Amino acid sequence: MKKSVSPSRLTAMALVFLALVIGPSLFADSGANHQVSNTNFGVSGGNVNDISRLFCCSGTLGSLVTDGTSFYILSNNHILGRSDQAAPGENISQPGLVDNNCQPPPTVANFTTAPKLGSNVDAAIAQLRLGAMNIIGNIEDVGQPSTSIQAPSVGLAVAKSGRTTGFTTGSIASFNTSVNVQYQAGCGKGKKFVISYTNQVVINSSTFSAGGDSGSLIVSNDACHHPVALLFAGSSTTTIGNPIGEVLSKVSTSLGTSVSFVGAVCTASVPEQPIPDGGQAIPSSESVERAMRAMRSREADLISRPGIIGVGVGASDTGSTDATIVVYVDASSTLTPNVPKRINGVRVRRVYTEPFVAY
Repeated sequence: MKKSVSPSRLTAMALVFLALVIGPSLFADSGANHQVSNTNFGVSGGNVNDISRLFCCSGTLGSLVTDGTSFYILSNNHILGRSDQAAPGENISQPGLVDNNCQPPPTVANFTTAPKLGSNVDAAIAQLRLGAMNIIGNIEDVGQPSTSIQAPSVGLAVAKSGRTTGFTTGSIASFNTSVNVQYQAGCGKGKKFVISYTNQVVINSSTFSAGGDSGSLIVSNDACHHPVALLFAGSSTTTIGNPIGEVLSKVSTSLGTSVSFVGAVCTASVPEQPIPDGGQAIPSSESVERAMRAMRSREADLISRPGIIGVGVGASDTGSTDATIVVYVDASSTLTPNVPKRINGVRVRRVYTEPFVAY
C-alpha cells in the first residue's frame, strides 16, 4: 500500500518519503495515465477513509467482476476494505487519495464485502456506480482480460497493469508458496502484524511491481490475458499474488453469490514460455510433482524458522529442467537460518529478499 503526506500539499520532504516507500519512480512507466481520472481498470484508486493525520493510502482498482446482476471492482481487502475495518457502503475513489493531494477524489464505487484477512486471500469487491467506469472490463494497457482463468505454473509468462509501475511483464518464479506477509493496522500508523499464506504465486523481479500496485490483476502474457493471480504484496525484488481461483471462490462466498470476470471469451491455450531472467529452464511436470512432495514434507518446519519468510516450488537456476524447492530468506535478518541443501533428493535454492509487505 502506498502512502503519502496528508494535510494540504506534497512538500519536497513528502516526495522524498514517497520515493523511499514506493521506489525511485513516482509515475507509471507508460505515463501518468494510471494516476489520473481513467475509466479503465488497473489504475489508481482506494477507500476515501484510508487516511490518517499524516498519511493517505491508496492502491490499484484491478479489474471488473460480476454476479450477473451487478458489477464490482476487484482489488485487495487492504485497499478497498481498510484491512477488515471498512463498513459496507464506504466510498471508493478513482484516482486514489495519493494522486489527489490527499483530498477526496470522485467516488466510483462503494465497498461491498471482503473475505477476512487470514482466509488465505487478500481480496475485496466494491459495487461500481453507474457510469463511473467502463463495464466491459478494459484494463489500462491490457484491454479486456479473458473471462476464463489460468492456473499458475512455474515459468508462466505474466503481465499486470498497476497504479505505480504501469504495465509490466515477468514470469512465475515459484508457486504453491507459503509466505509470511507484514501488514499495518492503519494508514502509515498502528501496530504491525504478520499474516501467513499458503499456495501463493511469486514473481522474482525488481521491476514487476512496487508499492501502490496492490490490487492489480496478474494475467497471462499472451493474446488472451487469462486472469492468474491478484497482486497484494512483495518486496523490492519480489511480487506475491493470491491464485485467482481461490480469490473468486472466497469472494463469492463472502458475497453470497458467484462472481466471474467481465471480459472477452478466449479459448486459446497459454503456451509455456521460458523464464526471461537468468536463463532458467521450465521444469518438467514430473520434477514439479516430486519437488512438491518433498517441499510439503518440510514446509511447516522451514517456514517456522526465524529468517525464513517463504517456501515454494520453482525452477532451477542451473539450467536444469529439474524443479527445486525455493526458500525465501529475509536478507535484513541478523539470524542465519539453517537451510538444507536437499530435501528427499530435491535441491533447495535460497533467494534473499527483504520482508514481504502488503503494499
